[in-house]
Amino acid sequence: MLRRQNIKILVTGSEGQLGWELQRQGQFFNFEIIGVDLPQIDITNIIQVEKALSAYQPVLLINAAAYTNVDRAESEPDLAFAVNRDGPDNLARACANANLPFIHISTDYVFDGQKKSPYIETDQVSPLGVYGKSKEQGEKRVRFQTKEHIILRTSWLYGVHGNNFVKTMLRLGKERKIIKVVADQYGCPTSASDFAETILIIAGLIRNSSKINWGTYHYCGQGITTWHEFAEAIFDIAGKHDAMKLKKIEPIKTVDYPTAAKRPLFSVLDCSLIEKSFGIKARPWQESLKATIDRIFNSNIV
Repeated sequence: MLRRQNIKILVTGSEGQLGWELQRQGQFFNFEIIGVDLPQIDITNIIQVEKALSAYQPVLLINAAAYTNVDRAESEPDLAFAVNRDGPDNLARACANANLPFIHISTDYVFDGQKKSPYIETDQVSPLGVYGKSKEQGEKRVRFQTKEHIILRTSWLYGVHGNNFVKTMLRLGKERKIIKVVADQYGCPTSASDFAETILIIAGLIRNSSKINWGTYHYCGQGITTWHEFAEAIFDIAGKHDAMKLKKIEPIKTVDYPTAAKRPLFSVLDCSLIEKSFGIKARPWQESLKATIDRIFNSNIV
């Protein structure tokens, strides 16, 4: 448990969109966030992991590092498994040895998308591609290595920093008159800002409580949509900030947009358990999307 005076948190994967948000928001929760990423630390190297914990002396480790290129993972399985399975295994083992709590980020892609209602934490996992399989194996390793862990599955993550669907759409909207977007995959867009806040709330509860319900939880934006509807909402908001070349967002089916990796058609996550255990309730994804796009344009990132 977190009983030391200096409340330092070590975040691996600090250059990603979630790691960036964790660093930005840490001060609001009275945490000193120490962000590390390649080349400072390679989580697939246990010696580097152990040295980092020894050097920084954190009271909690948050793993936001991952191999996230879903399609490229099909041709780079060894690298995907090294980062998404072996990395979390090293981190969780090092945390167990140092008696540190561990928060690990996972994905909706551990499910196959065949269910017709939102997935709960105890539903059978059945990942379709290398990315999902590697993340599922990472979860399994974390559970094996340490009891004091929180695994947070999320979906359709986007934010101000890094590469994501929202920023890709905004770029394409300036370049093209017509964009084709898949309209038969259902999920829940999640703001990296909201997700980081959720993680830090849980970190605060770990710090201040001796009774934590360790285990796996789901967190994503509230509400169900498709990639096509998500794109429409992006341009509705963006149009109030800047003129777009885009004239039409054409809905297409998954079969009309072949990709290297197969994706779940329905990967909606049920988030009632995280509300019951930690009092955390996500806001509607539309609200979070507007806040993010406003920040993007106000920061002149696009």
